[in-house]
Amino acid sequence: MPSILDSLPALYQRLLPPFFQREIPAETKATCASCAMCETSCQGAVAPVDGRSRLFRPDTKCCTFHPRLPNYLVGALLSDGDPGMAEGRRRVEAKLAARLGATPQWLKAPAKFDLLYTNARRAFGRSATLRCPYYDVGPGSCTIWAYREAVCSTFFCKYVAGADGRKLWMSIKTFLSLVEIQLSRYALFKLHPEYIHLNRSRGETESGPLTADQLDEEAPPEAEYRAMWREWTGREAEFYRACFAEIRGLSAADLEKLLGLDGTLEQAILDRLYAEAVSPELPEVLRFNPDATVQWLPDGSVALGAYSEYDAIGLPGEAYALLVEFTGKEPVARVRRRLREQKQADLDEEVLLVLHRHRVLVAD
Repeated sequence: MPSILDSLPALYQRLLPPFFQREIPAETKATCASCAMCETSCQGAVAPVDGRSRLFRPDTKCCTFHPRLPNYLVGALLSDGDPGMAEGRRRVEAKLAARLGATPQWLKAPAKFDLLYTNARRAFGRSATLRCPYYDVGPGSCTIWAYREAVCSTFFCKYVAGADGRKLWMSIKTFLSLVEIQLSRYALFKLHPEYIHLNRSRGETESGPLTADQLDEEAPPEAEYRAMWREWTGREAEFYRACFAEIRGLSAADLEKLLGLDGTLEQAILDRLYAEAVSPELPEVLRFNPDATVQWLPDGSVALGAYSEYDAIGLPGEAYALLVEFTGKEPVARVRRRLREQKQADLDEEVLLVLHRHRVLVAD
């Protein structure tokens, strides 16, 4: 099995705590190269129960998101002379030249993108307007994959451990986001302390009405931009590379100090969720989830979904009549015994565990 580190940028190999060296089942259901959610991969799929397609466009896949790259990862990308990263470098350099979303802490989405993304409905995976600027439509791949940030490193459309897997990866995202904030602030403190002193690194989320230049996605006013970058104005790429050099020189012990109590607490959560995802136990009592979606298929089987609108589990149609016997009023062992005695049928423990991980069956 791969380690958690295998899903993250190489920079973190010697920085992150030992937890990230643990093995984790590969997310084989989320097939990015041949997108499991893409319309072209789901020919013949039946209509959804509510008439709303969950499938993704082939020219966007799940990349309808603008990553927020911390300064040191931008610098790592710009410092990478691998010809395979040339397109990613070109796109990042173009954003720097346009001065769109470029701050000393992040290379992030323009304010207009954030406004559209926040207020979009049923657009994820479906809107070309929200397509990531680093997504290469031709091959259908990411041009900066080796330097992706927390969200892109931890998102999967489907999880082999179901809801437990999603909870674990979301917690990993929270930890990595903390790492990105603290490491980017450390680099700022070393190279551009004025930005820290002005408290700019505490929050960079745009609020309130957008200005004309933000609506037209034009560079911010010159005076405003220079006030932010100071002596680094016009040397943004050099600044990002210097940030990478600062972070590359840190040790795991240095990062632990930077994360402090927040890092300790998040690691405790990771330990608990890891155990639930990798070594699950079947609850003593289960009940059929009344919020689960049930769709009968032409061949008589049934598709059941609960924890995610992107992930359903298929069972023979006759199994559905067995599921409703799980009411949460008696132990699983007793329900199974009654099914064997009265209906000469059963759902073995492995099947029940999968159904629970998908939250088709839930514990009280």
